[in-house]
Amino acid sequence: MKLLVTGGAGFIGSAVVRLAIARGHDVVNLDALTYAACLDNLASVSADPLYRFEHADIRDRAALDRIFAAHAPDAVMHLAAESHVDRSIDGPSDFIDTNITGTFHLLEAARAYWTAGGKPDGFRFHHISTDEVFGTLGETGQFTETTPYAPNSPYSASKAASDHLVRAWAETYGLPVVLSNCSNNYGPYHFPEKLIPVVILNALAGQPIPVYGKGENVRDWLYVEDHADALLTVLTRGETGRSYNIGGENEARNIDLVHMICGLLDRMRPAARPYAEQITFVTDRPGHDARYAIDPTRISTELGWRPSVTLEQGLERTVRWYLDNAPWWRALQQRAGVGVRLGKSA
Repeated sequence: MKLLVTGGAGFIGSAVVRLAIARGHDVVNLDALTYAACLDNLASVSADPLYRFEHADIRDRAALDRIFAAHAPDAVMHLAAESHVDRSIDGPSDFIDTNITGTFHLLEAARAYWTAGGKPDGFRFHHISTDEVFGTLGETGQFTETTPYAPNSPYSASKAASDHLVRAWAETYGLPVVLSNCSNNYGPYHFPEKLIPVVILNALAGQPIPVYGKGENVRDWLYVEDHADALLTVLTRGETGRSYNIGGENEARNIDLVHMICGLLDRMRPAARPYAEQITFVTDRPGHDARYAIDPTRISTELGWRPSVTLEQGLERTVRWYLDNAPWWRALQQRAGVGVRLGKSA
C-alpha cells in the first residue's frame, strides 16, 4: 500500500513510518515540523526508496490537495496533532487550530481525492486518537469503544472533537474510516517533555524528579512499537466505520512507574546515591485525570492483536535507548518549553 502518514516525524508517527517501510509499504510523511517533530527519528529510513517527505501543514488545504494529487495514497494514517496536556492548559489555541481545524481540512482533502477517484472501496482514512477523550475512571472499570466521551483538558477536548468530525464524515459522506484510541505511549524517541523521558533525563542530570500530586494517578502504558504494529493491524484488517481501543495491558501508578525507572537506572548507570532520592512531589496538574485503563477485548478478539512487551521489558528497552542516544535528546532539550514546568495555570 501507499500510505500518507500525517505527523510522521513525531514520536508515534515515526514509529509507524519505520515499521510500515520495514513491511514494504510506500510511505509519504506529511509533517509541519513543529517543536515536537524531529526528522532524526527517521534517519534509519530517510534514504529508503519507499520513503517520501512532504513539509506541509494539515491546516493548509491547498498543500493537502497537491500532496494527494501527487502521491495518490491508498490510505491516510492521521497522527498529526498537538499532544501535550500541560501545553494545552497554557495555550489551548494551537490545539484547537491543529487538532480540530486541521483534521477538518484533512478530511475534506481526503474526501475530495476519494470522490474524484470514483470512491474506491479499498481507500481508508485511519484517525489515531487517545483514551483521554473518555475522561477519568475510578478505582475500577475500563474504557470500551462505547464509553461516553467526557474530556477534561483542552487537549483531550480537541481530540474528542476530531474523533466526532471523523465519524460525521463517515456517516454523512460515506468516507471509509477506521478509528483507534490508545493508552499512554512510551519508548524510543519519546519527546523529552513527557513523563518517562523527564524522569530519565532529570535523574541522569542530578535534578529533582517531579511527580505531580502524590503520584497516585494511574495510566495504562503501551510500548510505542507495539502501538505501531496495532495501528497497521487496524488499518489493514479493521472494519470500516469501527473504532478500536488499543491498550498496553500495563496499568501502573505514576509513583510506582518512577520507582521502576529509578531502579533500572541504579542498575544500568549507577550513581553515588539511589536515583529515587531525587523524587520530588510538586503541585498537581489542574484537572488531572485519576486513572485511564483500556479494555482491549475488541482488537484482541476481532483482529487478533495483543501487546508483545510488558511494562518491565519496555521500560528496560527505553532506559537503555536513552542512555545510548544522548546526542538525540540533548539537541531537543534546547527547544522552547522543554525542561520547564508547564500547565500550572488553573
